[in-house]
Amino acid sequence: MKKNNIVKKYEKNDIEIEKIIKALIKAYPDAKCSLDFKTPFQLMVAVVLSAQCTDERVNKTTPSIFAKYPNLEDFVNIPIEELEKLIHSCGFYKNKAKNLKLASEKIMNDFNGILPNNMKDLTSIPGVGRKSANVIMLDAFNNPQGIAVDTHAKRLSNRIGFSNEEDPLKVEQDLLEIIPNKYYKDVNHIFVWHGRNICTAQKPKCDICPISKWCMTFNTEI
Repeated sequence: MKKNNIVKKYEKNDIEIEKIIKALIKAYPDAKCSLDFKTPFQLMVAVVLSAQCTDERVNKTTPSIFAKYPNLEDFVNIPIEELEKLIHSCGFYKNKAKNLKLASEKIMNDFNGILPNNMKDLTSIPGVGRKSANVIMLDAFNNPQGIAVDTHAKRLSNRIGFSNEEDPLKVEQDLLEIIPNKYYKDVNHIFVWHGRNICTAQKPKCDICPISKWCMTFNTEI
């Protein structure tokens, strides 16, 4: 199906969009960020580590790190070799350690040691792309500016018919065109939770899906 048809369908049916979102909110009333953190900076570290790594693995890795190096200043001073050892289990540890060191130094030098609370400055930090910045703006600052599109949110959006794009940035733009910003806070979490629990990559549980009647993929296949 062409993207224009998908966008046109949902642009003309705002009521249906809200029904989908409300159904997911009802299904996941406790949906929240899966990463453990105590400060905005710690969330940034966790988000950087979560790239191509599960949140579960990150949450097993960060406690020992934050116990010894809880603050920005600690990351500025930690030897990169030590940081590489600490985050090794999260994969791509050399690149992530490099980005965390560069990010810490930039925050210290350019932002007076305070993690910025706006998208423009956040995305200027090494290792922090738009998806990561979206997570930080929502879960650290309670001020969502967009929708973080991870692999779960992308898969869900493609299957429902919200977007047929593969690039997460383009998927987000499609979502922002049809989802009212009053739902950004909810959508960021419920899409991820639904993708993990029901709309999985292999063998999605369509028979118990609370939004299957609106899903374009499900209704096309049946």
